[in-house]
Amino acid sequence: MVKSVLLLMLLLHMAGKVRSLKCAGDNPLQIPHEWYQPGEILIGEIVNLIGYMSYQVSFTSTHLRTFFTFQCKEMIFLNTKFYQHILAFVFAIEEINQNPNILPNVTLGFHIYDNYSDRRWSYQTILDLLFHYGVFFPNFNCGIQKNVVGIIGGLNSETSSYMADVLSLYRIPQISYDGSFQSTMNDSAEFPSFYRMVPNGALQYVGIVQLLVHFKWKWVGFIIHDGEAGEHFLQRLEPMVSRNGICVAFTKRAPRKIHVDTIDDMMNAESNTAAILESKATAIIVHGGTTTFMWLATNIWSPVQLISIADAEHMEKTTEGKVWVTTSQIDFAVINFQLFFDIRIFHGALSFSIHSNTIIAFQRFLQMQKPSWNNENGFVKDFWEQVFDCEVPDSMNPTNSKETCTGEEKLDSLPATIFEMSMTGHSYSIYNAVYAIAHSLHTMFLHRAKHTAVEEEDSQAFLTVKPWQLHPFLQRISFNNSAGDEIMFNDRGELVAGFDVTNLVTFPNYSYIRVKVGKLDAQTPPGKELTIHEDRIEWHRELSQPPFSLCNDKCYPGYSKEMKEGEKFCCYDCAPCPQGKMSNQEDMDYCIICQEGHYPNKVQDECIPKILSFLSFADTLSIILVFMAVFFSLTTAVVLAIFIKYKDTPIVKANNRSLTYVLLVSLFLCFLCSLLFIGQPNPVTCLLRQTIFGIVFTTAVSSVLAKTIIVVVAFMASKPGNLFRKWVGKRLAYSIVISCSSVQMVLCALWLCVSPPFPDLDMHSLNAEIIMQCNEGSVSLFYCVLGYMGFLAIVCFTVAFLARKLPDSFNEAKFITFSMLVFCSVWLSFLPTYLSTKGKDMVVVEIFSILASSAGLLGCIFWPKCYILIVRPEMNNREHLIRKQILVSNN
Repeated sequence: MVKSVLLLMLLLHMAGKVRSLKCAGDNPLQIPHEWYQPGEILIGEIVNLIGYMSYQVSFTSTHLRTFFTFQCKEMIFLNTKFYQHILAFVFAIEEINQNPNILPNVTLGFHIYDNYSDRRWSYQTILDLLFHYGVFFPNFNCGIQKNVVGIIGGLNSETSSYMADVLSLYRIPQISYDGSFQSTMNDSAEFPSFYRMVPNGALQYVGIVQLLVHFKWKWVGFIIHDGEAGEHFLQRLEPMVSRNGICVAFTKRAPRKIHVDTIDDMMNAESNTAAILESKATAIIVHGGTTTFMWLATNIWSPVQLISIADAEHMEKTTEGKVWVTTSQIDFAVINFQLFFDIRIFHGALSFSIHSNTIIAFQRFLQMQKPSWNNENGFVKDFWEQVFDCEVPDSMNPTNSKETCTGEEKLDSLPATIFEMSMTGHSYSIYNAVYAIAHSLHTMFLHRAKHTAVEEEDSQAFLTVKPWQLHPFLQRISFNNSAGDEIMFNDRGELVAGFDVTNLVTFPNYSYIRVKVGKLDAQTPPGKELTIHEDRIEWHRELSQPPFSLCNDKCYPGYSKEMKEGEKFCCYDCAPCPQGKMSNQEDMDYCIICQEGHYPNKVQDECIPKILSFLSFADTLSIILVFMAVFFSLTTAVVLAIFIKYKDTPIVKANNRSLTYVLLVSLFLCFLCSLLFIGQPNPVTCLLRQTIFGIVFTTAVSSVLAKTIIVVVAFMASKPGNLFRKWVGKRLAYSIVISCSSVQMVLCALWLCVSPPFPDLDMHSLNAEIIMQCNEGSVSLFYCVLGYMGFLAIVCFTVAFLARKLPDSFNEAKFITFSMLVFCSVWLSFLPTYLSTKGKDMVVVEIFSILASSAGLLGCIFWPKCYILIVRPEMNNREHLIRKQILVSNN
């Protein structure tokens, strides 16, 4: 409450500085501000130099009432920067009149009015400009031709629209320098006389979006003018920013007039300040006109100056974190009660400005300005008094409240917030608009001279121009101005040009400069209209790089966005990427899977190539397995050699020498076939490894089965009259081995014909490796081969188990039972282990199973016999064998 009262007192105190202006509440302005200079042909201008600010106040508190009693409801203020618009217009007229190459025999005159940013005054001044001859008769020609061929104005869409309502009726060319986004003014059918000395405003939409995308500003605020143009801007831009992943944090509407009506308005100002400055939105888009800027400045700066020093420092620090992005109509201008406004709170602002260029002669023209209080310039007195805080001598109403204006004051001594010495974008547009009309007149006169004999025409009649006659020439106008820029209109009556992107650089003396840091060009390919030179941008003094404008912190690589329920899509949490996925950019919507042959690193922010994985001979584990395979194969060869050496001894004969040799050779090959599983897979090894292993192992198991069956048959044949006598012999053993092995051979042959194994790359089983493996082709046939071998092993184990107590030479059935128990245990544990491993580990499991099962057969069956043959040769005789069989039978 106290803060609001203090702000109101400051505004009302500063209002005293405009007491030389008339109060428009009870006694409206009777004589509008104007500047008239006669000429053979006139060009009119409607300016927006003067405006109103409402300040009706009503308090209920008795101790404050006496301080806030006013008769006026509106206060007139001068937007002093816009006085340059008038001077640019006058400068162009004088320059053309002095140029012998343009309209050499014609003197241009002008008539300038101010419309006070008011609809009624807009209509009044337009009609007055067309029909006023001392007495106002609208739409009547009283015998005196007021030869106005074109009118330039206005600054905003409302003024342009008011002017077009009247001028379109008479088809008088109107050239606006309005840079707002009023699309209805582009309707050439409804406003055929309307031209714009600015590019298509829709180009700014593209520029704003590309600027936000360029700096990755995702959470932005909007401050718009409360009117049709502002709503149109919002309706067009919001969907565009949304499609580019940008959200609007807040939207504030600046009123058409600055109100200081009640305490509620003061509280609204404070709430607006809080909403703007405390928002996480660092980038704030400001659209509208100068009134919008003044409203923003009033809401931000004034509370900062009125509250406590500590709070002021806090708020100033808060404003330093903001980046103001303004549209082409925004001008950093102040009014009377803001003369000491600290422009530095807008330091680093980025603006889309109407393209302008340096006119050196115009700067000299401004430096030479020495006002005369008695000439036709109805603006200079109020302007001079306000910007130099002096009083023009008035013999009719002398006062001594201020110093007297000498007229020797210099415009270049004023800060840029009050008046700029460099030509602004609006002034540049006005300058070009005057030249466009002049060149059109010049072209029309040349056309007339070419088709009409001048001597047959009265010179005055020759110079008579109907405004509507100018349109065909104005529509096709094309010329280069004094700065070298080409001026021409497109088919919609808009200037064919782009926009400048400027950076506001401020100074402690309340002045500033605007540095061009980029451009917006419609002639470039779509998506590349905006060019920004970041190295030229000067950000807030405490920042060395562009600030962030996000609803929350960025999601860094390795994380993805996770939407918050009930929040806008720009507000989200960050979730780590799931296993096997990664994100390599900030703020990714979802994590992605790496391309084939790559996998995420530990922090999941990049993909790295997978390494090829196979059981190489250089691996330590491979060396161990090779050593084991060679060792057991050599051991098998030694055992075979021992059995061959002692082939005629009873222990060798008693166990069927042929089957023993077949079994030992099979085991020898089993140990060696494990080497096929080591090394990089290739077509040959893939075809051979499983098939050779299956056939050789089946032969070994078949031999063991044959030995077991021979034991059973021999025992049963020992009984008199038994039918099994005829089966005893080598024929039965060979039949068993050949028949059992043949079935496995048929399965392997079918496997190779239908779907043989082949080298393959497994990209997905392991996260960091590409497994080089042998694809088994037909998995069903592969398991048929293993299943058949397991079936033989189980049959062999069952028969051996049942025959373990039968009389046998050296009790071979017991040895076979134990060996098949080891064999079956190894392969039963192999299956789940094999299926649960990947890559080279799977190969290792299979090799180990081959070696372990083969070693089990070799050790359990042949180690006891080798022990007798080598260590206990005395047991290797027929008597010992017969005695043992008798003992077994008696038991």
